[in-house]
Amino acid sequence: MFSEQTWLARIIWGALLVVALWALVEWQLELAFVALATLALSVAPLFVARWADIRVPPSFIAALVIFVAGTLFLGEVFDFYERLWWWDMAMHASSAVGFGLIGFVLMFIMFQGDRFAAPPIAVAFFAFCFAMTIGVLWEIFEFGMDQTFGMNMQKSGLMDTMGDLIVDMIGAMIGAASGFAYLKGQARGGVQQLIDEFVERNPRFFKRWKK
Repeated sequence: MFSEQTWLARIIWGALLVVALWALVEWQLELAFVALATLALSVAPLFVARWADIRVPPSFIAALVIFVAGTLFLGEVFDFYERLWWWDMAMHASSAVGFGLIGFVLMFIMFQGDRFAAPPIAVAFFAFCFAMTIGVLWEIFEFGMDQTFGMNMQKSGLMDTMGDLIVDMIGAMIGAASGFAYLKGQARGGVQQLIDEFVERNPRFFKRWKK
């Protein structure tokens, strides 16, 4: 399970484990908690995929590990959200693109991989809505945390929320457009390879798939 993952993902996992152990020795409990939480969230998809008998491409796992580490560890421990004005936008955009692709794959599974039967516009629209829904739920979560625990996840309030949703929309459009291009046979490079690899690793979901 871990042996087939990319060297980058394994380096990040190792670094997080070292930081967590060092923080515990130095009794820096907050740092230890963030490092362990980041590690747990980044490896959780591996166990979920194994439980669901889904083989996720290592490149997708690597992207997920980078995103979780960037959002939690770099964002909170090293305060990247305050130091780099574009960090929050980058995290939201990348997650929206990822969820857009996930939404596309879920819809593609419903058509059992028949790229000619799946209406490209309908599939792309579902992928877009899926990604936007996740973005909206996250903003609701931020609002709830601020109101319940007195945190400041929304930063400047309405402006921060709307800015995040606009970035989510752009990222969702990119993810949905990538799925649309794939169904049209116009996808190139990493996106096509990623989708093809997922399909080839999970043939039971794509019985009608033809390359």
